[in-house]
Amino acid sequence: MELATFGAGCFWCVEAVFQNLKGVEKVESGYTGGRIANPTYKEVCSGLTGHNEVIQLTFDPQVISFEELLEIFWKTHDPTTLNRQGNDVGTQYRSGIYYHNDEQKRLAEGYKQKLNEAHAFDQPVVTEILPAGPFYKAEAYHQNYYNLNSSQPYCQFVAKPKVDKVKALFGEKLKPQVSAD
Repeated sequence: MELATFGAGCFWCVEAVFQNLKGVEKVESGYTGGRIANPTYKEVCSGLTGHNEVIQLTFDPQVISFEELLEIFWKTHDPTTLNRQGNDVGTQYRSGIYYHNDEQKRLAEGYKQKLNEAHAFDQPVVTEILPAGPFYKAEAYHQNYYNLNSSQPYCQFVAKPKVDKVKALFGEKLKPQVSAD
């Protein structure tokens, strides 16, 4: 098993995007990249700690590769907006890949370079690619948020379109028990 850590806006959405993929054994929402240990959601949302909302996933590289995870990462958020995803604004929503080894760094930087060289987006990719630092698991009510709160307006209007996009683009990579809704 390997770890991958991604920031791509609100961690509720990012968790929902990755948690039903074959080969992904565990997804936890949390915080990384800040200046204090064990931050709370309220502290992170203040923008004063420097933390990013991220997900840390445990995956089996024999079933899903880091490259496949990167492809899903790039296609399910806007990596060209600095410190925001949609209406979620603040440094805690920045796009980031926090690598756990040299191979992840190489793959992430290479993919970002290819996207920029191909002008895949209207603006340059601003995703930060940094070594994984301490990961602080978010409070219990943030874990598995989309699945437990899918009828909430935020989940319906922000998370569900991302989940639907994964189903449409990467349906063959989903675990069989995922419902069709």
